[in-house]
Amino acid sequence: MLATVNPFRPSAGANPPELLGREEILDEFEESLISGPGSPSRLLRITGSRGAGKTVLLNALGNRARIHNWQVLDETATPGFINQIIFALEEASQHKTVKSIDLPSLGVDGIGSIELGSIEFDRSTLPLTIRRTLTECLERIAKHHPERGLLITLDETQGADPQALRALATAVQHLIREDRNIAIAFAGLPGMSSFLLHDEVTTFLRRATPVNLTDIPLDLVKSSFTSILNAHDYTIDQNALDAATAATYGYPFMIQLVGYNIWRRAKDNHIDLAAALSGIESARIRLGGTVHEPAVEDLSDVDRTYLLAMAQDDGPSRTGDVAKRMGRDLQYAGRYRERLIQAGIIYPVSYGYVDFTIPYLREWLQQHAATLVMQRSSQA
Repeated sequence: MLATVNPFRPSAGANPPELLGREEILDEFEESLISGPGSPSRLLRITGSRGAGKTVLLNALGNRARIHNWQVLDETATPGFINQIIFALEEASQHKTVKSIDLPSLGVDGIGSIELGSIEFDRSTLPLTIRRTLTECLERIAKHHPERGLLITLDETQGADPQALRALATAVQHLIREDRNIAIAFAGLPGMSSFLLHDEVTTFLRRATPVNLTDIPLDLVKSSFTSILNAHDYTIDQNALDAATAATYGYPFMIQLVGYNIWRRAKDNHIDLAAALSGIESARIRLGGTVHEPAVEDLSDVDRTYLLAMAQDDGPSRTGDVAKRMGRDLQYAGRYRERLIQAGIIYPVSYGYVDFTIPYLREWLQQHAATLVMQRSSQA
C-alpha cells in the first residue's frame, strides 16, 4: 500500500497547501483587476526576509489574475530578465517560438534585428523595445477582451540590473498613464526599497503599494495544521500540536518544514508528542542547511562577525554591546548593522536593539561559531 502523499511543501517557491495570512493582500489585488486602470494594488512592492513567502505570494497573485483570464508573465530578476520578458511576449503574440525580433531604428549602426540565442539588446534601444512590446501585447488583448490585461511578476528584484529595471519601470509608467490594463508585482529582500529609492527613474516603482511580509500569527498556524491533518484523516495530540505550532515561530518556510517532518513521523496516521519533537528537530536541522548556511555564506567577514557578536545574547542585542564585542565604535558597527537589515538577516526591535529575522539563526551561529571564525582566519 502506497503512503499518503505528504501535503506540506518545504521547498523554495513551492505552493503550500494553505496560504496563511495573505488573503487580504490577494483580495485587494483581485479587486484592483476588476476596478480598472489606476487601482493602487495593480502595482505591488513586496518585501520580506528569506523564507517569508515572497515567491509563493507572487504565484498566488498570478493565479488570481488567471481566474480573470489575464495573461501572466513570471520572471526572476537574473541577468537578461528584461530580454526574456520581451521574447516571451513576442512569442505569446505570435503563438509560436520566436527566433529573432525587429528592433526600432534609433540611428544605431547595425541594429535591425536580434537573434534569440544572443539574448542581448542594445542598451540605447532597450526602453523603447520593452515599451513597444508591452503596448502591442496589451492592444492585442484589449482588441478582443477590453476587461483583460497583463500581469508581470518579478522575483529577486534586489539583484536586478538597474538599467534593465529602469527600462521596465519607464515602460510601465507610460502604460499606466495611458490607462492600459497593466499590473506588476515585484518582490525582494528589504534592501530592495533602498535600492529603488536611490534611482531617479525606479522611484516610480518605490511608490508602488508596499507589502511587507511578516510572520504568520500562531493561532492561524495551529488552525492550519489541524485542518490539513484532519483533511487527510490524520490526528495529532494537543501537546504535539502545541509544540509543533510554537516551533514554527510563524515563519512561513518553517511552517512547511515542521508540517512535513511531523507528518513523516506519524504512526498509523497519528502524531504524538514524541513524533512531533522528532519532526521539529529534523526541521531545525533542515532549516540550517537550506536557509541559515546560504544566508551566512553570502555575507562578508565583517557581517558574519556582527552576527556572531549578536549570537552571544539570548534575546535582542543592544547595538552598543555588539560594537564593543567587535572591538569597533558604534559608527563602524552601524554600517554593518544597516547592511544586515537590508539583507533581511536582522531587524530593529526597538531603538538601539536588533534581533534575527530567521528563527533559530542564533542557535545555528552558536553551533558553528568556531567553524566561521576558522574560515575567516584562513581567508585572512
